Amino acid sequence: MSQLQGDCAGGAGARFCEQCGQGQPHTCSSCGHANSATARFCAHCGASATSGAAPAPSHAKHRETTLPLPTAPTTSQAERRQLTVMFCDMVGSSALSTRLDPEEQRDVVSAFQAACAEEIKRLDGMVAQYLGDGVLAYFGYPAAHEDDAERAVRAGLAILAVVPTLAPAPGVSVQARIGIASGVVVVGDLVREGVTQENAAIGETTNLAARLQALAEPNTLVVSPDTHRLVGALFEYRDLGAQALKGFAEPVHVRQVLRSSSVENRFEARHQEGTTPLLGREEELDLLMRRWQQAKRGEGRVVLVTGEAGIGKSRLTRALQEWLAAEPHTGMLYHCSVIAHPSASV
Repeated sequence: MSQLQGDCAGGAGARFCEQCGQGQPHTCSSCGHANSATARFCAHCGASATSGAAPAPSHAKHRETTLPLPTAPTTSQAERRQLTVMFCDMVGSSALSTRLDPEEQRDVVSAFQAACAEEIKRLDGMVAQYLGDGVLAYFGYPAAHEDDAERAVRAGLAILAVVPTLAPAPGVSVQARIGIASGVVVVGDLVREGVTQENAAIGETTNLAARLQALAEPNTLVVSPDTHRLVGALFEYRDLGAQALKGFAEPVHVRQVLRSSSVENRFEARHQEGTTPLLGREEELDLLMRRWQQAKRGEGRVVLVTGEAGIGKSRLTRALQEWLAAEPHTGMLYHCSVIAHPSASV
């Protein structure tokens, strides 16, 4: 066989013998290794037997790739939410434009909006938009609290207290007017066009807050009937009566918030007209009564009631107090303040 192979002849680069058709050894152009005539890749270095191209490095299959950027969601993220909406506007900005240089007016508006935003954020509200010289804020979105209406009103009172102390320009005094309304809105990315629309809230509540702000006198805060119902006797009011508002078929009962009241019990303040019967809490109430009996026998007991906002924790406690009314006991009631620091109006 070796003799036959030795006798075979062919031109340079020939893969088969011209005389017998025997396959000729193939020399790798990359490393010089002799491969069989049928080899498609070099057995020594892995280079292609046809092109002689160098083999890909062993780590090529792990090469870094560029991932496509995530696309925007194809469905709207808007949702129905119970919100308290605040419109806060600076009084007299049009008159200031005739007295101040545009840059000076910008400084005045910026100082006003910054003061409003600080008080809103301190009570966990969200500044949704800066509208000219005004501020639109939401309480209850994106984070909801059981006392969002109270937070909004307290933030409004704090704004009215801090704005007159601003000195953004020589000879310039600043005042605000605020309108607050509570109700159901559709809030979120309404048209799927990005950040310019992601905080929009659509509904009667937003329109009502804007109308109330326009109705308010300088340095006053007015609230809608629903907001008044939610905060109850936590504040003192001036009744402004039924007001005809543009876009509303029926007059709206408007109240001006004057100050915080001296009420100590928030639950009582929000339920001036009484409470509804306690339903579906027999097991929990029976447990509390058993713990009370054990405490009376000298067996110390502590009960911690926890749960999401609005499920009836305070109502359950009120039912226990009513049950204990005929028994000798000492009651101590404490409430945490929603105010974050002592300098705010309480």
